[in-house]
Formats: sequence, structure tokens, C-alpha cells
Amino acid sequence: MKRLAVWSASLVLTASTAATGVVISVAQVSAATAVQSGPPLTIVTAPGGNFQDNFNPFSSGNSGTLGLVYETMFYFDNISGKQFNLLGTKFAFSNADKTLTVTLHPNVKWTDGHTFSASDVVFTFDLLKKYPDADTNGVWGQLASVKAEGSQKVVFQFKKADVPFAETYVLGDTYIVPQHIWSKLGDPTKVRLTKPIGTGPFKLNSYSPQVYTFVPNQQYYLGVPKESELKFPAYASNASADLALADGQIQWAGVNIPNVQKDYTSHSPHNHYWFPPNQVMELYANLSDPLLKQLPVREAISMALDRHKIDVFGESGYVQPAVPTSLDLPNYKAWLNPKLPASGRAFVYSPAKAIQILKQAGYKKDANGIMAKGGKELSLSLDVVSGWSDNDEDALIIEQNLAAIGIKVKVNQLQFANFYNAILPSGNTKKDYQLAIAWTQTGPTPYTQYYDMLDPKGGFNVSGFSNPAVTKLLDDYASTASMSRQKNDIYQIEDYLVKQMPVIPLYDQPAWYEYNDTDYTGWPNASDPWINPNPQNWQSAEIILEHLKPRN
Repeated sequence: MKRLAVWSASLVLTASTAATGVVISVAQVSAATAVQSGPPLTIVTAPGGNFQDNFNPFSSGNSGTLGLVYETMFYFDNISGKQFNLLGTKFAFSNADKTLTVTLHPNVKWTDGHTFSASDVVFTFDLLKKYPDADTNGVWGQLASVKAEGSQKVVFQFKKADVPFAETYVLGDTYIVPQHIWSKLGDPTKVRLTKPIGTGPFKLNSYSPQVYTFVPNQQYYLGVPKESELKFPAYASNASADLALADGQIQWAGVNIPNVQKDYTSHSPHNHYWFPPNQVMELYANLSDPLLKQLPVREAISMALDRHKIDVFGESGYVQPAVPTSLDLPNYKAWLNPKLPASGRAFVYSPAKAIQILKQAGYKKDANGIMAKGGKELSLSLDVVSGWSDNDEDALIIEQNLAAIGIKVKVNQLQFANFYNAILPSGNTKKDYQLAIAWTQTGPTPYTQYYDMLDPKGGFNVSGFSNPAVTKLLDDYASTASMSRQKNDIYQIEDYLVKQMPVIPLYDQPAWYEYNDTDYTGWPNASDPWINPNPQNWQSAEIILEHLKPRN
């Protein structure tokens, strides 16, 4: 299987350097780039109201818990396609790809001074096995065993070969916790953690519901970051965050500014933005709902959506309508089936056809003007995150669009934690929503998005979708290194998405990213797109902060 280019998290190598296989040690990098500490940096990932005093990596919504404090072994970037080494320095597959051996970084310490070792990695995976509710990626559906070989090697045995899963979830999306602390805490999903201990470049310094701060980890193994302090203030809406950005109160954000040039970049020559393609936003339908599990209802909803209006008025003209395959374009253009018919390449907006679809399915308007069948009205709730003003506006447009075809929609604006628990509850708790606007997970190929969204074991299967034929295609993709066979599997999944519409794609959302370079240099941008720049992408945020250098 083709591997990603390997970059060190502590230094961005040039393509020629990487190609020659030159290895630069962390000590050399630290010595070459030693600079004085810079001023505090204020970051807003996404508005969501006041914070909760909980920095549990298994349940926290507080930005920085993952990435800045707790780390994975590797990070695979979806925008640049590069691999960054974190707690791991290298990995290798053997035994027909059923054995994975990881070499860990030496000289790593937890922020309480204890030494990090392979036993911590083994303990973390054993913890996920013992408490399945914490295993949100379903790694133990694939793993047979995890064992340490000495203090710096971990050997993973898989039940079957699945290289994409191993790289994406085992190596790139399992955050390692310290055995000497978590062995005493019981079920990790039920822990309220106010003093997190990690291996990352920062440690928690102070907390209040309105703002919390991090300071550099002075013993960070990839070099001490140069920011003297990170501040994470709470904002209730995009609008309030936008004003603070324009006024220079925030140096790094991931919010949608309706007129970014007028309301942000024109305020200072140091204000910049870059909105690279990143992920597909979906209108998720809870497929366990008796109304929404009907294909004609989902088809009619999709046909009634004015995606152009959502782009212009909800997303300020920054997005493009999604395609029926849910592929984020142009990122996954190479994976788009060239034989797809027109219906699989673009959506048609036609309220008249939407009404016709419903009538053919036996629906007709009742005395309330709402489409109904057997006395059951098409009356639905639509959940969005309160304060995410673009999504809130999207929801109002969707409400209007669906009212025009006789579907009644009630928009519920929820705090982020409540929204997330409704669409993706832990354990065996039933999903508590009907419609919801939410994102997709991305990776180097469409496999990550499709697996998470469509496999019963997927980590972001919001709709509750399950289909043996699709699962078999995902399994086949994972079992082969043949690009042609992998593409054939993806093509068949695309065909299913077009015909059965288990999710309703809305638009291709960029990675929202605004930054002020008054105090720091080294930010990724359109001219140097070395990593995903969105601060809510936890691992890339960690790497960016490690890379930034004070201007003076």
C-alpha cells in the first residue's frame, strides 16, 4: 500500500530533504531553532458557550485536551497528505499485514515527571477493551492483542489485515493516557478530570467557565513550544467571536466570518485567512425513525433543498454544494467514479418533483397543510449547535424549503455537548434526534469518511446506518493494497449512496481558519499548505503551535 510522506512534528522538512531520507534528530532541531518565548496566544476553535471543568480525553469537549495535552502516536493530515511522527517514530507491518510494530519516541515524560513507556500504550488499549463505551473507534473489533516489547516497542496483532484502519484509528486516533493515573480511575467515560496529565506540548494552567489557559510543557520531547501562554476564551456565537477577531483580541480562530475581507483582513495587514476544502457537511437523518427510514422521504427532503441559497445566505458564499456521493471535492476527485450518471454528480433542486415523490409514496396534505400518510404527519425536528450562526442560518433555510413541500420542521438549537450526545450517544443509548446538521470525518482517502459514516463500527455513524453489502466493500478495501480494487470498492459505495441516500449531503465545508501574524511566523497558508490549519483539528493544532516562532 502506498504510504504517506513522513514529516517530523518538530520540523517541516522540504520535499527534497524527505526524498533523500535525511533524518534530523530532535536535539539538532531544538538547537537550530532555539528562540525566546513569545507573547500569549488567544485561540477560539468554535463558539459553544461556557466551558465545563472536565479535561477527560474520553469525553471532554474542551479544546486542547486532545492534541495539546494527550497525544496519539502519529498524525496523518487530510489536506497535505503528510504523516507526522508524535509519540511514535516509525512503524512497520509484517505477517501479511496482520502484525504492526511501533517504535516509540525516547525520552518522553508525562507532565507530572513520570516516564512514558510502551506499558502506557498497552494499558490505554487494554482500557478500551475493558470499557467498550470508551472504544468509540471500535479498535477491538479489529485487534487480537497488544503487547509491549521492552520500553519502546509495541506490537499489535490484528484479527485480519486492515492497514487503513490500523493507520487511521490505532496509530492516528487513539490518545494515550498514563497508566499510573488511569489505572485507579475506573470507567474512563465517567471520570471528571480537572487536572489532566499528558505528554503533549502544553499543560493546563488555569480554568474558569469563561476562559482557561495552557502553558508550555518545559520537558516536551520535541522541544518546548515558544508561546508563553495559550488562552481559550468562551464565546456564545460566531458573531461575538467575529468582533473579537476583528479587534485583535483573538490570534487564531476557526469560525465563519460572513464577509471576511471587509470585516477581518481590512482591519490589519496582519490579519489573514485561508479556507481550504476540508469536509462534507451532512443533513443526517436518524434511520431508526419510522418516517426517516423511508427512502422517498429522504429523497424528497434532498430534492427540496436549495443548496445554492444555503451557500449564499447560510455560508456566505464560501462553500460549494455537495455531490450525492458525499465526496469532498476536489480533495477526493481521483476517487470519483468516472462512469457515474448525471444524477450521481450533482443534485437537482425541484420542490415540484419532491412533492411528486411524496405523493407517489402515499403522502398527501392534511387539514394542517402538512404531508401525511395513515394519519401520521411529516413533522420533524432539526438539531443544530447553538451559536454556530452559519449552521443556524442553514437550518432556517432548510425549514423554509421543507415547509414549501408540506414537511413541518422545528429547529432545536442545542449547546454543543447536548447536541453531540443526541447524535452520537455513548454505549447502547439510543440516538435522540430526527434530523441534524453535522460534519464528516476525513482522512487521506474516502475510506476514513465512509468507514466512520457507514460501518456499524464506525466512529461517526450518526445516522445509525448498517448494510452488510456496504460493510463487505469497506472490509475488502481494507484487505488489499491494490489501488484498482480499492477504487472499485469505493465506486460501488458511491453508487449505493446515490441510489439509497442514507445521508443527505449539503455542502463541502472548508477548514475555517483565521490568524494574526503580528507576533508569530510559520502559519500554514495557501502558499505553504503544509498542514490542516483549523484549530479544532486537534493534532494539527498541536503541531502548528510547536512550529510557530516569535516574530521578534
